[in-house]
Amino acid sequence: MAEAADIQGIDPSPARRWLRRTAALIIGAPLVAALLAGPAAPAAQAGGTGKAPTGSETVDVALNTLAPSAPVKGDTLTVSGTVTNRGKDAITQAVVDLRVGPKLDSRTEIDTAARRTGYVLGSDPAPIGGKYTVKFAKLSSGISQDFTLSVPVGKLGLGDDGVYQLGVSLTGQTSRVQYDQVLGIERTFLPWQEEERDSRTKVTYLWPLIASAHVTAETGTDDQQTPVFADDDLAAELAPGGRLEQLVSLGSQLPVTWVIDPDLLASVDAMTGNYRVKSGDTTVAGTNQAVAKQWLTALEAAVSDGKVVALPFADPDLASIAHRGKNVSGTLSHLQTATEVAGMTVETILHVKPSTDFAWPVDGAIDPSVVDVATSAGAHKVIARSDSLQETGGLTYTPTAARPIGGGTTAVVADARLSTAFQGDMSKAGKSTLAVQKFLALTLALTEQDTDTERSIVVAPQRMPTVAQAQSMARALHGLDDGRWTQPLGLVDAAGAKPDADATTSVPGASQYPKKLRSQELPTQAFQDIKSTQVSLNNFQVILTQPERVVTPFGNALNRSMSTSWRGRPLEAQQYRDSVRGYLQDLVGEVQLISKSDVTLSGRSATIPVTVQNRLLQGVDHLVLRLKSENATRLKLNDGGAVAEQPIRIGPGHSQSVKFDAAANVNGQVQMTAQLYTEDGTPYGGAMTFTVKVSELTPTVLLVIAGGLLLLVLAGIRMYTHRKRANAGGAGGEDGGEPEQPSDPTPDTGPESGEPSDSGEKVER
Repeated sequence: MAEAADIQGIDPSPARRWLRRTAALIIGAPLVAALLAGPAAPAAQAGGTGKAPTGSETVDVALNTLAPSAPVKGDTLTVSGTVTNRGKDAITQAVVDLRVGPKLDSRTEIDTAARRTGYVLGSDPAPIGGKYTVKFAKLSSGISQDFTLSVPVGKLGLGDDGVYQLGVSLTGQTSRVQYDQVLGIERTFLPWQEEERDSRTKVTYLWPLIASAHVTAETGTDDQQTPVFADDDLAAELAPGGRLEQLVSLGSQLPVTWVIDPDLLASVDAMTGNYRVKSGDTTVAGTNQAVAKQWLTALEAAVSDGKVVALPFADPDLASIAHRGKNVSGTLSHLQTATEVAGMTVETILHVKPSTDFAWPVDGAIDPSVVDVATSAGAHKVIARSDSLQETGGLTYTPTAARPIGGGTTAVVADARLSTAFQGDMSKAGKSTLAVQKFLALTLALTEQDTDTERSIVVAPQRMPTVAQAQSMARALHGLDDGRWTQPLGLVDAAGAKPDADATTSVPGASQYPKKLRSQELPTQAFQDIKSTQVSLNNFQVILTQPERVVTPFGNALNRSMSTSWRGRPLEAQQYRDSVRGYLQDLVGEVQLISKSDVTLSGRSATIPVTVQNRLLQGVDHLVLRLKSENATRLKLNDGGAVAEQPIRIGPGHSQSVKFDAAANVNGQVQMTAQLYTEDGTPYGGAMTFTVKVSELTPTVLLVIAGGLLLLVLAGIRMYTHRKRANAGGAGGEDGGEPEQPSDPTPDTGPESGEPSDSGEKVER
């Protein structure tokens, strides 16, 4: 009778047909089980880790496309995919067919059905059969075959609106089991909603534009301060087909709320002009200006509707700050600064005013300390997730996302099922199709929950979706385009929706924070490193005539050091912090004292020069050079003290020699220490030491020197008189000719001494 009805085009009800076929299968179950037991034994005895799959897992069934994702009356459902024989034996008389199960009444039933793998006799429905099959005469071991099934929706036996289980199976025989059996099956879901519902669920989908840090603290020496990138990897994400390009291209066609890290915008904006890229110990010119300009232009057009949320600059890791960093002084001030510059950055680059009132902890996981930190910089709304802020009131439906959690703060609780729907590898068509169908099924099941009140649901996906994940997300949202059971809503409006009175508002305790997420947090040492760098930066900027040239790039780099993007990359995070600190130390070292050799001081008083060098390309000021005598009894400075100071002001690329008056009292050596200080008394750079040798000239020594000079004068007079007499005697000789003239003295043409000069530096007297 059933076959006759099918031939005549008369469909029995899906429930009656499913019950009838299920009863027949249950009656035959013992016999089937006995038949299966016999042939299966040899395979089990084979043992070994390389044993081929058997039973209903022999064939891998992949569903690559399912269109339309949510059909309506009159549509034809087309399912295409691939079947692959994973077993050791060839399969004959293979038939691929479609199975439509009963309506699933809840999201829990959908989850349960999604977890099932193999064929379950009595639970899986019978195939539609008839002409709606694809047959293969033989499917050899390891071989794959493509298939396409097209079935009019009217033949699916769908009844009331709701979610139906949809299965595609392969039935066939092998040389071991020579009767028809299900050798492979894949399940998915078919949302069925014939007309637009009177009460629809408002869906807010967050579309994140976030990337890892690429810009260093280093800048060029030109007036524009050309930025220096650690690498040029960001260009690949911006180029056609790249991750960020796809997010903008896909998102521009979707009713989403853009959630943007301002650091990404600032980095791309920097790429539109001249920029440099590190290459070993040097830098090379960046060449991807056109790609950056094109991406920003496309993004500006995409966000023109104004649904934009700006995260704090560089997307700081709120949970890491709450659990590891807030007790390190200065950490919260970085978060405050990151929040303050966020809105201005987005508005300047995209010409749209964003909301800066939202904080987004990793995976929406919160505890009291995370909420405190999230709101400490001025945000009043925290994006949480329902697997963190779980319902405890026994609600039979999913409540509206917004709810008050105290202190004037609103938690916007994203739905965990929908938010995690597209995690994992979506690069395979089969995985993507299953994810899309489950997402649509979950949204319809949520709308059908027993409530007459329209609710507002938020979806907060992973922060940095891959290209495949973003494409799958877009396909799912397009499946909701006709608005039969949902309608789009912006995040700001979702946060302002009237909360359910019975929804949970109690923030979970610290002990309930996920251990996996806690293990990925930045360590306390990271925040101590950031603090140390900030202290050095504070000391450095006060001596500069143009402090803004270092304050801005280093401030941004310190914010990047706290970025959420470092999760799972502890080594790279440490290297980035080290590079920021190392570059700052290099700059600080460009203002330094020039080392002196030992100085010889002859006499009671003299001046001692100390040279300060500035190799920066901007002037330095507000420095003090302090010289200290370690033995003031032997050598005093200026007005008789042990310490003397001189202010320092040096132009870019110059040196300054500072002279200190000194007075010696006693012969001997004196250790001197020179040190630069900022005006508030903080030491700048390292100290420089040298030795002064005091050699006092006494009166006795002066008398000896004077006596020696007198003897030299007398000897010269005597020699002159003797020569004059000798010349006079020669004039009266017997020849009567001209007297012989002595030649001029032979000049001293001997080589100068090759001995090295006396070590030590003679100073001005």
